[in-house]
Amino acid sequence: MRDRVQQALALVLGLFVFWTAAAGAFEGLQQRALFLGLVIALGFALYPMGGGTRWKGWGLTLDLALTVIALAACGYIVWNYDTIMGSLPWATNLDIALTVGLVVAVLELGRRTVGLIFPVLVLLGLAYALLGGNIPGALGHRGFDVQFVTETIFLGDLGIWGMLTGVAATVIAAFVLFGALLLHSGGGQAFMDLAMRLGGRQPGGAAKIATIASGLFGMISGSAVANVATTGNFTIPMMIRLGYPRPFAAAVEAVASTGGQIAPPIMGAAAFVMAEILGLPYVTIMVAAIIPAILFYLAVFVTVHLVAVRRNLAVVPEDELPPWAVIGAPRRVLPILAALGGLGLGIWLGRSVATSAFYGIMGLLVAFVATQAGQMPPRAMAAKIIEGLVDAGKGLVIIGVLLAGAQVLVSMINLTGIGVTLSSLIVTLAGDNVALVALIVGFVCLIMGMGLPTTAAYVLVAAVLAPAMTAVGVDPLAAHLFVFYFATISVITPPVCVAVFVAAGIAQTSWTSAAGEAVRLGAVTYVVPFMLLLYPGMIMKGGPLAIAEATISGLVLVLAIPGLLSGTRVTGQRVADAAIFASAIGLAIWPHPVGPAAAFGLLVAAWILGRDRRARIASGA
Repeated sequence: MRDRVQQALALVLGLFVFWTAAAGAFEGLQQRALFLGLVIALGFALYPMGGGTRWKGWGLTLDLALTVIALAACGYIVWNYDTIMGSLPWATNLDIALTVGLVVAVLELGRRTVGLIFPVLVLLGLAYALLGGNIPGALGHRGFDVQFVTETIFLGDLGIWGMLTGVAATVIAAFVLFGALLLHSGGGQAFMDLAMRLGGRQPGGAAKIATIASGLFGMISGSAVANVATTGNFTIPMMIRLGYPRPFAAAVEAVASTGGQIAPPIMGAAAFVMAEILGLPYVTIMVAAIIPAILFYLAVFVTVHLVAVRRNLAVVPEDELPPWAVIGAPRRVLPILAALGGLGLGIWLGRSVATSAFYGIMGLLVAFVATQAGQMPPRAMAAKIIEGLVDAGKGLVIIGVLLAGAQVLVSMINLTGIGVTLSSLIVTLAGDNVALVALIVGFVCLIMGMGLPTTAAYVLVAAVLAPAMTAVGVDPLAAHLFVFYFATISVITPPVCVAVFVAAGIAQTSWTSAAGEAVRLGAVTYVVPFMLLLYPGMIMKGGPLAIAEATISGLVLVLAIPGLLSGTRVTGQRVADAAIFASAIGLAIWPHPVGPAAAFGLLVAAWILGRDRRARIASGA
């Protein structure tokens, strides 16, 4: 019975997203309230309290009670939309009760889906708003009563019905549906087959398969942990079977899955939130992320290659690789091309991002039906589409709950002014020094992001820390990308590295060993955010010469950092090789046109000079 309820609610949510993407969203608060109500109802069905225990009955009663209260609160907003938006209503006892019930429902679902850290942060934000007036000094504020906090959270578009919930209910929801339908129409297998064919026969082939496949899946899923759980169940056992060390296998999957969130054209949910916060078109965010994403995956590839050559890791046997004829078959390729073509057409025509996603969905569905006609019964095709709708509905639960809860926290940060206060403290501490501000912000981002999904982590650090960077003259887009990347890589950074935890569990190895390998594989990613501040060309600003300078500098880092960390031999002398790589890194981060060119020239010269020695060693002479 519960399974049927789950399927039905997920299907309703998926159809709601499809309809609003096609016909246009309802009025702001109504769209968000309807979406959140469906998300909460489905969430309690998917994540029941006390399932399989003797407390199951009590858990069901609590779940039903919270669901009813949350639905009543969402229905209240839909019904009273005109009154709320046309006046400044005072909070009544009923409003307070509905607000408390709705917030409790959101936070309880947050606890069940992503753990205790997130709801605790939201509760601290609420407690600070209500009690912070009693704190002396700079961290205190004038104080707010329950009625005013209720009006902020519930009776307007600044609290739980604010921008983050709005983005979740429209843009992100449309892209989650786009990705789910793409995967269920055969795109998932097509991505995996392509990754196997491209990377399988190279040194470290299985690890390169994991890198490619996880990047392709990650661009759609937007969740590092979900990506590890999806592709890791295939790639990690393959690497282990071919003799790869278990910690290394887990680390490759965790790092590659993390990169998908920063890889255009379909980045993680946080990128859409960033576009709304900055008031920029999503295309601008996407274009700015191209060079850093390429550098990220090149760095992983180079590191994997160097480690594979040194450890003599096995390639994937030819008979295990899918033939090109299967990969390039029209029924595999055309739905993906039609989906991306529809998405690109919508963007080119200037349509909204959600409408562009709908164009992509329609292109995908038309191509899927056309290519599968005669090979798959209509009932089976319909079942695939329904599976995609259901999967999208289920995938939206965590996103909807996280962003609704994050919106409550952000509204309290804005209400109390604590974000501005903390930013001022950081700037004062760093003395207006951009480099020092960046170091402090980067470190705090890693700490604040630990244990949180990337989207929630980005929202939190963007509200509190990005203003500190813009206050010292950093470009707003560069500042937000800076905190976004550090929020992203917090999932592979010890001690709370949730993506590594999941990958290590699949690999049946120690997470500490896997985390060490992950930090080495992702080492360039810790440097790239600082390059955004040094080189405007890194985010496609400053013209062709600035872009070329940034690209060359990034390529040097991609080659030199893995080379230094893996002990790669260029001249054959350990100290000399380390000095060459270290010098190249230093020149690459020197913000002067001479620096990147000199660094690149140094690496090329060292490679050429050491070529004869490597050839003699390889021939045994």
